[in-house]
Amino acid sequence: MNRSVAASDGRLAELDLLRFLAALAVMAFHYFVAFKSVWGERPASLFPEIAPLAGLGILGVELFFVISGFVILMSVWDRGIGRFAMSRVVRLYPAYWLSVLAVAALYGWTSATALDPKLTPGEYLLNLTMVQRGAGVADANGVYWSLWAELRFYVLIAVLMLIGVTLKRCMAFMGVWLAASVLAGWIGGELMDLLFMPKYAPYFIAGMALYLIHRFGSSVLLWGFVVVCWALAVLAATTRVAGRTQLVGPEAMPVQEWSVVAAVTVIFVLMALMAVGALRKLRWRGFGPLGGITYPLYLFHTPVAVLMVPSLREGMSPWAASIMVSVTAVAVSYLIYRLAEQPLQRLMRPRLRASAKFRRSGRLTPSALPDKGDKSSEKASVP
Repeated sequence: MNRSVAASDGRLAELDLLRFLAALAVMAFHYFVAFKSVWGERPASLFPEIAPLAGLGILGVELFFVISGFVILMSVWDRGIGRFAMSRVVRLYPAYWLSVLAVAALYGWTSATALDPKLTPGEYLLNLTMVQRGAGVADANGVYWSLWAELRFYVLIAVLMLIGVTLKRCMAFMGVWLAASVLAGWIGGELMDLLFMPKYAPYFIAGMALYLIHRFGSSVLLWGFVVVCWALAVLAATTRVAGRTQLVGPEAMPVQEWSVVAAVTVIFVLMALMAVGALRKLRWRGFGPLGGITYPLYLFHTPVAVLMVPSLREGMSPWAASIMVSVTAVAVSYLIYRLAEQPLQRLMRPRLRASAKFRRSGRLTPSALPDKGDKSSEKASVP
């Protein structure tokens, strides 16, 4: 059985590093390629040296999805749906709520206009639920689209948990989902897309297969899943990037198709190396905090740029401004992680556990009190 070295709290250190790199990739894509309204002109023209590479950061979310498939399957093994749901709420919502409030404050209390979603107070409130897309309401922050995909993945995982999480049942579930996603992509339809996510299913399923390899060892069938998912992911990624290029023009999205194929391949190779333990020597106690700030960085790098870039552009070069904004985004994310997200998670976790215990038993029992040794909800998968 191949196993990676885990940190003392149960996290895989190499996954923390990969998650942080994925968040940096997304931030680089936005700062150096995508945020035209923030910079006031085409970023790819301001940063021509790095734009072709930064443009590949659009696929950072796809790396998150592969990681999510791996980590979520790991986290639900031998656990109940209630505990899984509670861990996801504790993991996702504290920083998310703060980010929605920050975006509302940014556009309500400042003169910022770039990337303004122009939402009503009621629509901002609906954004707090994280299911606004299902209600046809726009995201307050453009990065929230991936969380909608994550939530749908969690629903599918809940179905798997009802069936029973075993090796054979996981492989059967993955096979059915993969076939359904291919069919959904072929015949189209909003409902099929909603349920089976043909654009993103290959990443989640690949992550699940890689976790099974990590847990049980290699097999032809499991590696077959990975290879098929890689091929479908290449198709999905090249289509996605081509769509972006067609929308904004090749000057604004200077990414070649071959580099997209290479980037997807690197994602799968890195995750495969992690699954078989080839990255187990990547040990550094700093990887834990880096993994911890990944989600806040993903959520907050956009409002930081919207707030800072217009004023910095007046007195410094684009490169100096981008460096200052990037460093500030990382620093703000660290502060949010340590001073807001972690305290809120510590506050929520025992209360949710006590509430769940009370609903089951009708009264509060000692076992419903905080379990200081339970770190399951901190095995974050999403950004």
